[in-house]
Amino acid sequence: MTRQDRPGRMLGTLFSIAGGGALGALARHLAGLGFLRLLGPTTFPLGIITVNVLGSFLIGFFVVLAAQRGLTHLSPFFVVGFLGAFTTFSAFSLEAVQLYQRGDVVASMIYVVASVVLSILGLLAGLALARMLLS
Repeated sequence: MTRQDRPGRMLGTLFSIAGGGALGALARHLAGLGFLRLLGPTTFPLGIITVNVLGSFLIGFFVVLAAQRGLTHLSPFFVVGFLGAFTTFSAFSLEAVQLYQRGDVVASMIYVVASVVLSILGLLAGLALARMLLS
């Protein structure tokens, strides 16, 4: 690859991340609206915890799929862009602090622990399922 090729490749990667990020943010927003319509207003942030666990599962699944099928070139779009915007640590942090500030310390702690543990389990499940299906 020549030096002239690198800027074009980098720009393509940046646009890929931006496109995936836009779609991931929209998907997260729509998931939140879906939970709101399905369950009505709740004091516990079910939408955010669900997208974080699902996103972790999808990242785990994609890592194995991409490695086995030669799709690692899609990682900037799917992992960094789409799933990076779909899952959201900042929204998670805000929800945890809001629960705490409302005086619901127990719910805040449950939310933090459940988010971390379930997201890690989601990632592990995605890895396992992809390995099982693709082996």
